[in-house]
Amino acid sequence: MPFDVESIREEFPIFRDADCHYLDSAATAQIPDTVIAALSGFETRQRANVYGGVYRIARDALETYEAARSDIARFLGAASPDEIVFTYGTTSAINLLAQSFGQRLGPGDEVLISVLEHHSNILPWQALAQRRGITIKVLPVTPDGRLDLTALPRLVTKNCRLIALTHCSNVTGAITDVPAIVAAARSVGAAVMLDGAQRAPHGPLDLAALGVDFYALSGHKMFGPTGIGVLWGRKSLLADMPPFMVGGQMIRRVTLEAAEFADPPRRFEAGTPPIAAAIGLGAAVRWMKKLDWDEAARHERRLTRRVLGALSGIARLRLIGPSDLGERRGVVSFAFADLPSEAVCRHFDRFGVMLRHGHHCAQPLIAAFGVEGAARLSLAPYNNDGDIDAFLTALEALVSGRFN
Repeated sequence: MPFDVESIREEFPIFRDADCHYLDSAATAQIPDTVIAALSGFETRQRANVYGGVYRIARDALETYEAARSDIARFLGAASPDEIVFTYGTTSAINLLAQSFGQRLGPGDEVLISVLEHHSNILPWQALAQRRGITIKVLPVTPDGRLDLTALPRLVTKNCRLIALTHCSNVTGAITDVPAIVAAARSVGAAVMLDGAQRAPHGPLDLAALGVDFYALSGHKMFGPTGIGVLWGRKSLLADMPPFMVGGQMIRRVTLEAAEFADPPRRFEAGTPPIAAAIGLGAAVRWMKKLDWDEAARHERRLTRRVLGALSGIARLRLIGPSDLGERRGVVSFAFADLPSEAVCRHFDRFGVMLRHGHHCAQPLIAAFGVEGAARLSLAPYNNDGDIDAFLTALEALVSGRFN
């Protein structure tokens, strides 16, 4: 469908039922009617466990559940639905990878992360280092909040086994130069994992073209339910990985002495999966595929330009990230020298403007910028000029001393 922000807003109950300026989609996006209908449809007409039920609603539940897996595979440009592993979010997807892929690693092996990472792409590798004795290397950040790719030749050695980086920073909005990362990894035979939590909400992907090996994402940032995520992995790599958790549904055969595990993706989906949430995420990606993402990106850049322009002339304010529109998304973080970020966000809230404050689960990055925390604005296709007008009104009141 053509891009029309007001029509898009009409599909989201929160914008019909409340006068709010929601600028926190990087934390959790709002949910459209079509996803709510999919969730309700499962819970009221198909509620049954998947696998093993021969009665009608169990068959219907399984068919809808696996159709969601196929829809997500198409959205990501995956070679097969069997490459889509359902998790409970990006955090559990990266932990799964660290536990499973990480079982093959040991002393002398290296994993490269960066200063830009969300804690979910730092802590699993620190835990792996404690368990397996691997070495973690860290790619630095440039003064404007981008990855410092000049350090790649020094940091990517023959001992590197995995490069695990954000696809788009949840603090600076900077988009990673994936071809440069993939080229560095391939030069030493390393794999690449992207944390796609902030990129996946901005339209379909072509993972084959990206050339990476693993990709993690969260449904609640993609206009879908909470409690659902995906780890995509190349089929050949998944087939060579042991399970992360063990239990029901992920086995071929169990005796009291041993077990034979199923092929991926079921090997990695122990127990009853988040069925309704997976179905909801399938509905969300179908909704997303209907949008004109080129137009949505232009719309987002225009709104981002308005925000950056207003922030650029404030002497007391520090922008955390790029000040230009090149290779970035509509995530804008800023800090006032004389005001805590929580107080800043409380001021905006009095104008109906919803921002997020703090370190945004990226404490090493916030520390690198030398601030205690930052206020963050983040955009989605449903944001309009009215949202930015309200933001600018609140900003002007704050800067002029009318601090609430």
